[in-house]
Amino acid sequence: MNFDSADAITISTAVREGKVSAVEVTKAALARIATRNHLFNCFTTITAETALTDAALIDREIAQGNHPGVLAGVPFAVKNLFDIAGFTTLAGSKINAVNPEATQDATAVAKLKQAGAVLLGALNMDEYAYGFVTENSHYGATHNPHDLQRVAGGSSGGSAAAVAAGLVPLTLGSDTNGSIRVPAALCGVFGFKPTYGRLSRAGVALFSSSFDHIGPFARSVQDIAMVFDVLQGEDDRDPICTKRPPELCLPQLKQDISDIRIALTKSAVGAASRREGIAADYFTKGAESAALAAVQKVADAIEVTEYVIIPEADRARAAAFVITASEGANLHLDKLRSHPEDFDFATRDRFLAGALIPSSWYLQAQRFRRWYRDRVREVFQNVDVILAPTTPISAPLIGQQTMILDGEEILVRPHLGLFTQPFSFIGLPVLSVPIQCPNALPLGVQLIAAPYNEALILRVAAALEAKGVVSAPVILNALNSEAV
Repeated sequence: MNFDSADAITISTAVREGKVSAVEVTKAALARIATRNHLFNCFTTITAETALTDAALIDREIAQGNHPGVLAGVPFAVKNLFDIAGFTTLAGSKINAVNPEATQDATAVAKLKQAGAVLLGALNMDEYAYGFVTENSHYGATHNPHDLQRVAGGSSGGSAAAVAAGLVPLTLGSDTNGSIRVPAALCGVFGFKPTYGRLSRAGVALFSSSFDHIGPFARSVQDIAMVFDVLQGEDDRDPICTKRPPELCLPQLKQDISDIRIALTKSAVGAASRREGIAADYFTKGAESAALAAVQKVADAIEVTEYVIIPEADRARAAAFVITASEGANLHLDKLRSHPEDFDFATRDRFLAGALIPSSWYLQAQRFRRWYRDRVREVFQNVDVILAPTTPISAPLIGQQTMILDGEEILVRPHLGLFTQPFSFIGLPVLSVPIQCPNALPLGVQLIAAPYNEALILRVAAALEAKGVVSAPVILNALNSEAV
């Protein structure tokens, strides 16, 4: 078996059928990490000893005729804001390094282990999940496997790059304003942000509680669906985790999608639209032509010709900035006062700015949030799934501060989330699917649905994957590079 390119379901099937042992799979993954991680800087912690112990237990279960779980022997890793029992949860920070070790796994980590998956370690991220580039001043930048001179995206950059580079087939990340979808797009893998509250965040270091989601990265739609199915379920440890019964998505992937109403985003134009306050061309004016072509490629493949208007997307993004900055600053205010010098300077400055936001701004942003949620809910009365670009550009260079869009020089870091923030603002489920571009860097397309309609998104993604429109091959080009 080619351990570099095998997806999780292929690995688990081979382990359960005795074609390969969980220990062999784990040793191969640890060897890949040992020889390749220096290229990408994905891992901040490697849990080799516990991984081999867990893998041996899985092999023993199989030998005794027991069912070891649907993810038996599958290596995985998690963003370093997930608690791992016996290890300190860094959340990308220097300050947290002195904290005591976690006494139990995060709920999501525990559920994957219960399904037979083998945890190999924790992954690099932007400090406290506040960023879109994973250029961490404490632990270094994570490098994009497609081009080592470029960012992997963030804040879950280590999670996306580890999958793209074939270090592990599955990872977990978190998404506040796009921190799963942005790195998934830039690294050319699948990244899934389910409905807000659908998956438990217990044991996860939060950034902005009213926004934070967790979700998986993978190289196939079926792997995304399998992990989502495993992670579903209520959890009293997370007060916002829904009590809604799980809906298994993996069995639905092959269903016909002709009954799913799909549309492209299209902002309104003209005087009437301006009077109504609708932002003109929000999802097109800020994107390079390649990003728009990726969306059109998806639309053409499944014959999408309908358009919908997302009203006030620009204001939704602005309100998201206000709320996340305020909530994040409030969460870390004591540390900002006592240890300002120990923060990543980019994170510190944004938290300090957030601490100065007037409470009236925060309250107004939350009022607008309710209004915007109701308007988007009306859009979904006429459509089931919406297509939009994930990022306005492909991966920028590490250290790049500005970019040119529509002839205007703008900052890179905040604008990578230009198209993701309006949807996480109201907790919608979104999957970023990867578009591989010949002789160019990958891009992503968002598939967006109304709350709790994850199955519809995954069915559409599976149809696109079957047509060969979206794919996430392992990138091995960097192995011969001397750039790092």
